Parts: sequence; C-alpha cells; structure tokens
Amino acid sequence: MILIQRIITKIKSQLFKLKLRNRKIEISLDPPASGLDKETILKKVAEVPFWWHTIELGHGVVTPGHQGGINYPTSAKRLFESLKLPESFKDKSVLDIGAWDGAFSFEAERRGARKVLAIDNFYRGKGDWTKTEGFEVAKEILNSRVEFQKADVYDLCPEKFGIFDVVIFPGVFYHLKHPILALERVASVCKEMLIMETHYDPYHGDRNTPLALFYKNNEVNDDVTTWWGFNEACLHAALRSVGFKDPETVYRYADRIGIKAYK
Repeated sequence: MILIQRIITKIKSQLFKLKLRNRKIEISLDPPASGLDKETILKKVAEVPFWWHTIELGHGVVTPGHQGGINYPTSAKRLFESLKLPESFKDKSVLDIGAWDGAFSFEAERRGARKVLAIDNFYRGKGDWTKTEGFEVAKEILNSRVEFQKADVYDLCPEKFGIFDVVIFPGVFYHLKHPILALERVASVCKEMLIMETHYDPYHGDRNTPLALFYKNNEVNDDVTTWWGFNEACLHAALRSVGFKDPETVYRYADRIGIKAYK
C-alpha cells in the first residue's frame, strides 16, 4: 500500500511540474528602491557565499537560490503563488519564522505590510551558508525596513515579541524536536492567520487518521536536522489542538505541503 502511495505521489508531483512548465514567471526589470545599478547589485549578490531563496532585486536580477531557479516548484516566488499568499498585507503586521534570506519577509513588505519581523536561529551549523549575509544584502538593495532578530521559535511569546496579524512559517516545522510546543508558541503570537509550509508524510494513514513519523537518523534528504513527518490529518489536528481554526490545505508537491489556518 505504501509503495502504491509513493507511486501516486510521484505521478502527482510530475504532473504539477508539467503544469508549471509553460507558466514562466515574469521578472521585473525596474530598478530597486535603493536606486543601485545592475552591475553593483550583481557584485553584491556574488559576494554572498550561499543563497537559499530566489529573490527579485531589480533590473531583472534574481538571487540564485538553492535549487532549480525561480521557475522551480519550490522557489520562493512559486511558493507565494502556491500558498495563495494574500495579494495585500496592507496595514498588517507580519512575522516570518525561519526567514533565512528573507524572501517571504520582503514580499510581505512589498505587498503593503506596515511591520515585518524576520526571525531565524540558524540551527543547521556554523558554515558560511547559515549566516545573514543574504538577508543583509537583499535588505540594502531593496531599501527595506524589515527587522531581523536572531531567535528560536520556542522563544516566541506575546510579552517579548508582541502579537502579529499574520505569521508565515515556511520550511521549519519538521526540523523541530518539540513540534507541538512550537505550535503553541506560534499560536500565542498570531492574531488572524497562519501560513505554514513544511515537509510532510503523504504515505501513511488517511485524511481521518492523524499519524506522525519520527526520523531517528537522516532518512529524509540525508538531513539529520529533520525530525518529524506528520501526515496531513495530523498537521490539521495539531493546529486545531493549539487553538487554530479551519486548517485548509492549499498546496501539495511531493513531500511538501502548505496549510492556512485561522484564529
């Protein structure tokens, strides 16, 4: 049965890629708010040793990102579309958890957010690719007002961070040893909506059977920092358990899923 589920998931993923193949993303040729010229931007981008996100920086320049370029299904701009990121964040406060280079943070600001806080703890190690160079370079080029704070999801609480209208939580959940505790912390600072993207397990259980797999080694992507694979039903149940309402799956690709939930 699991083998059949894997085959079905692979077929669906390939169909999704084919669907996107002819939907090329348009890249703005306009200059950035900073007014920097293209040559200067290219030089600054090249000085960053590792880019995780694909970020538009003006003059048609896009940061290289970690896989497949801007048209790849899991590139930042594709995720904005797949996760149905609100067209407007006007007058909203936004928290971006696990911000890394800040693609979601800068996009929320571009869509009108009055305040954006980006947090990350760079838990993956001490290599150059875990630092904030990418965020700092993008912020300068975009002339952004996004704030950055080195913090852990477990640190979140209203007393220290305040309350945010929207919380964006991409690519973090499966890296957490204590996932329910993390969701409680996230819920405590979320006023209206959570937008969550994560690895999940599409192979076990069904939509009525919440299950979670614990990865004791590096079973997923040879990554020892991946701890959990919740199935879809378990993700929805976990979100409800900490006070979120109406969890809605908006995106599935291979072993990735996007969910919106509300307070």
